[in-house]
Amino acid sequence: MPDIRKRKPIPLVSDLSLVQSRKAGITSALASSTLNNEELKNHVYKKTLQALVYPISCTTPHNFEVWTATTPTYCYECEGLLWGIARQGMRCAECGVKCHEKCQDLLNADCLQRAAEKSSKHGAEDRTQNIIMVLKDRMKIRERNKPEIFELIQEVFGVNKTTHTQQMKAVKQSVLDGTSKWSAKISITVVCAQGLQAKDKTGSSDPYVTVQVGKTKKRTKTIYGNLNPVWEENFHFECHNSSDRIKVRVWDEDDDIKSRVKQRFKRESDDFLGQTIIEVRTLSGEMDVWYNLDKRTDKSAVSGAIRLHISVEIKGEEKVAPYHVQYTCLHENLFHFVTDLQNNGVVKIPDAKGDDAWKVYFDETAQEIVDEFAMRYGVESIYQAMTHFACLSSKYMCPGVPAVMSTLLANINAYYAHTTSSSNANASDRFAASNFGVSPMKDRFVKLLDQLHNSLRIDLSMYRNNFPASSPERLQDLKSTVDLLTSITFFRMKVQELQSPPRASQVVKDCVKACLNSTYEYIFNNCHELYSREYQTDPTKKGEVPPEEQGPSIKNLDFWSKLITLIVSIIEEDKNSYTPCLNQFPQELNVGKISAEVMWNLFAQDMKYAMEEHEKHRLCKSADYMNLHFKVKWLYNEYVTELPSFKSRVPEYPAWFEPFVIQWLDENEEVSRDFLHGALERDKKDGFQQTSEHALFSCSVVDVFSQLNQSFEIIKKLECPDPQIVGHYMRRFAKTISNVLLQYAEIISKDFASYCSKEKEKVPCILMNNIQQLRVQLEKMFEAMGGKDLDTEASDILKELQVKLNNVLDDLSRVFATSFQPHIEECVKQMGDILSQVKGTGNVPASTCSSVAQDADNVLQPIMDLLDSNLTLFAKICEKTVLKRVLKELWKLVMNTMEKTIVLPPLTDQTGTQMIFNAAKELGQLSKLKDHMVREEAKSLTPKQCAVVELALDTIKQYFHAGGVGLKKTFLEKSPDLQSLRYALSLYTQATDLLIKTFVQTQSSQGSGVDDPVGEVSIHVELLTHPSSGEHKVTVKVVAANDLKWQTSGIFRPFIEVNIIGPHLSDKKRKFATKSKNNSWAPKYNESFQFTLGTETGPECYELQVCVKDYCFAREDRTVGIAVLQLRDILQRPGCACWLPLGRRIHMDDTGLTVLRILSQRNNDEVAKEFVKLKSDTRSAEEGSS
Repeated sequence: MPDIRKRKPIPLVSDLSLVQSRKAGITSALASSTLNNEELKNHVYKKTLQALVYPISCTTPHNFEVWTATTPTYCYECEGLLWGIARQGMRCAECGVKCHEKCQDLLNADCLQRAAEKSSKHGAEDRTQNIIMVLKDRMKIRERNKPEIFELIQEVFGVNKTTHTQQMKAVKQSVLDGTSKWSAKISITVVCAQGLQAKDKTGSSDPYVTVQVGKTKKRTKTIYGNLNPVWEENFHFECHNSSDRIKVRVWDEDDDIKSRVKQRFKRESDDFLGQTIIEVRTLSGEMDVWYNLDKRTDKSAVSGAIRLHISVEIKGEEKVAPYHVQYTCLHENLFHFVTDLQNNGVVKIPDAKGDDAWKVYFDETAQEIVDEFAMRYGVESIYQAMTHFACLSSKYMCPGVPAVMSTLLANINAYYAHTTSSSNANASDRFAASNFGVSPMKDRFVKLLDQLHNSLRIDLSMYRNNFPASSPERLQDLKSTVDLLTSITFFRMKVQELQSPPRASQVVKDCVKACLNSTYEYIFNNCHELYSREYQTDPTKKGEVPPEEQGPSIKNLDFWSKLITLIVSIIEEDKNSYTPCLNQFPQELNVGKISAEVMWNLFAQDMKYAMEEHEKHRLCKSADYMNLHFKVKWLYNEYVTELPSFKSRVPEYPAWFEPFVIQWLDENEEVSRDFLHGALERDKKDGFQQTSEHALFSCSVVDVFSQLNQSFEIIKKLECPDPQIVGHYMRRFAKTISNVLLQYAEIISKDFASYCSKEKEKVPCILMNNIQQLRVQLEKMFEAMGGKDLDTEASDILKELQVKLNNVLDDLSRVFATSFQPHIEECVKQMGDILSQVKGTGNVPASTCSSVAQDADNVLQPIMDLLDSNLTLFAKICEKTVLKRVLKELWKLVMNTMEKTIVLPPLTDQTGTQMIFNAAKELGQLSKLKDHMVREEAKSLTPKQCAVVELALDTIKQYFHAGGVGLKKTFLEKSPDLQSLRYALSLYTQATDLLIKTFVQTQSSQGSGVDDPVGEVSIHVELLTHPSSGEHKVTVKVVAANDLKWQTSGIFRPFIEVNIIGPHLSDKKRKFATKSKNNSWAPKYNESFQFTLGTETGPECYELQVCVKDYCFAREDRTVGIAVLQLRDILQRPGCACWLPLGRRIHMDDTGLTVLRILSQRNNDEVAKEFVKLKSDTRSAEEGSS
């Protein structure tokens, strides 16, 4: 088969080396320069030892006591007056610092060091030595109790033991020296503030700022009426105490009596708007920072933030990196040591719980190191988190790391994005103002997230390789990876405030699709190999397929079945393993559904092309195509049909298989035909036995429809969703049904007569039942195929088939009934004999009714015996519909036989017989007439006999009705055969004139059908009505004859005879004749005759019969041709000239023939005899003609 798509094999499950080769994360995102910066590392090493040997967490707290001031004293912290008569404030017993009770928690300097500094300044040598001894003891205890901390610091920075010992001594000494040798230059620029509290009645404030370092305080100018002031004022300070703090306070300037009173007692005349306290020891380098304004007491009303630009130069450390960079160096080296050197590159995730678990980055020892360093040098916890996040990004593919990173970034987002009551600065400004020592760090973090985002997309695009479903741990990492991706998106949207960053759900969806595309390509190219590896149950059977046959083939369909199995395994894995895992976007992302959609679209593209190729060659069995069709249908219905993008669409897969389904239906018709013949042969061999006691048909019908139903069930199970294609299938299957059932009916019809000739009445009944059962089953099949909703063309085929089967059943019923004709004729003949013995003439009086009933019973005896013996059997064997059809045919047969044999018997008078025979020869009634000429004696029914026959007909009618079980009364009453018989009976009682009138009025086409005229006659007719008497007269002028066709050996003497035919003419002239002309085949006559009609009826009841004859002396004249002109045709034209074509005989229907036969029996009636003779006349034989 042509290569459907050139593909490069992509491994379905990657080797472990693939993950390892990526080193489990981003190595270039934040390439750490601190690992190789020995100078920085050496400085950080010292600073770390200094922070850990006498940590902030272990410093000596103040020993505050309630104290009574004897002179005005001010608070060391807020500089406010200690109010009261006694017990005004708090005093530290160790260092002597005084403050308000409310301010004691704000003093966080180390008491011992403060006491040492104070003592040295005052010359208290002994006290200083005592404090130094306490400090030494504490550092020794620290070193003795926590040796693992200092060992770890030594190992992390790679310092040998000798050097480490020397550094420990130097660090201890620096702590003992305290701050006496420490000094720094501090430059502070008060830039601006935002969102200050409104203190004035005008709804605004007049803010200014005081900045105090140690005892030195400086003030900015006042900005009037502004809650978002901008100062841009710079102040310079010198600081000689590392434990000092920078106090920045914002005030609302007032100039009223109240403020003057406050100034006198509190040194504070203005309203407090907020403050921020900054530890000097935490400052290094340059910083541009937003600080939230804090309250001074619980009663303070404070809001907003202030922006400061701070530059610090520490003596001896002018060229050293800021503390944030130093912390980064410490954290990175510690992470590198713990992860790469101690744990072979696997990240060790600490076991921490609680709300602040995300702030725990290492085990207890390492965590204490970074926390104490951060506490000592003012590194914010958020910066610690971001630094650790950067470290983890180099290991983000390690187990468990994505979850930690996701949690970290979520808390970083929360820190920046969640506003506080004291600040209305947005997240973007807060992030920009973060105190990271140097601004490039923020840019590096953003860059890190960008690179991490790209890497995550790449890894998610191979999620099946990187996060195998067989590993629950890796699935959890996959979930966390998506959470991390979501957090990055949140950071971009809320913290960076980017416009419309890529949605996490869409990114993951694109990654999933990319992975599925590559997965499909791989299983397509390695289908046989993968199937054998995963599903081959027989280990001895090798599933290896040559490389050139790995793809699909036109010789078989195995490839596609295996591919479907592999596709299902992929979808199921996505559905059951990856969908529950990636459940963060339930409304937007469902991996199972995406998997089904992508797999189906790719599969559909290839399958469609493959089926087009197969259609050209058709090298596989149709059954194989059908099986593949069912598999594709199952795949679609199971996974695709409910997908949103497919719900409103008609699937296209049925169109791929349509040619093969039609091929299968073609072959199925041949199978059905063969099956039909076999079923009939078996049935015939068994003698067409009933299938059961209650079933009146034989097994061949059941077998045929079982096979057809099986075929239909297969089509039905295809569940084709395309109405147009369903229509095609139904049309083709309807043709199969039609061909099979018609063939069945044809076979039955062919041999049906032979079964009727035997003495087995049951077999033909069962055969007719079979045809009826075909119709019943066909109706059920029609409903199963759709009924009213079935395709129009298919519906028409089945309806036409139903009509044909109906006609077949009618034909079989007719043949079956006809087989009884000899018996019925014999019985009716016996009825005639009995009827002829019934005496009595004239009208039947009421007193003889009982005798008529008795005579009717006697007459009916022969036919009733016959019907009783057969109809009882038919009622048991035949189905109801079949029984009614048989009854209808028998009814017709009995009625027609009675009419021919009893009511209109043949004639005994040879002259009349010859006339009737001549009149009917060459007519369709010839055979009917011959049947009536088998009896010798003449029969003419008397009125009583007619009454007997009428009563007998009622009895027969009731018998065939059978109390509603048989034929309907309406059918019997309206039966043409019964009406014909009754009409014939009614004619017996009519006078000759009335019969002749009936003949004239009903026989309107006596001269029709003259295809080959033997000449024509020209006549002129006038109708006259006497004005007073109303008598009608007809004047006929015979003008001429023309083109007479006649051969004779003697002299031809043509003359024309004109007869008037109608009622009430017994006493009037009824015939005139012209003179003869010698040897003229176009004779001229111009002779006129007049007929008198009387007044009883109008001219419309009369007709003229014109006959051209050859005059013969001493023998009967010979008839050349006959023509009839009915006077009703010329009523509207009183004078009419016309040419009449001459025919060879008179044409008449059954009514005319019946009238003729009844009148022929009235031997004593001259008018009747004359009428019969005229209407029976035919063209004589010509001399010399064959």
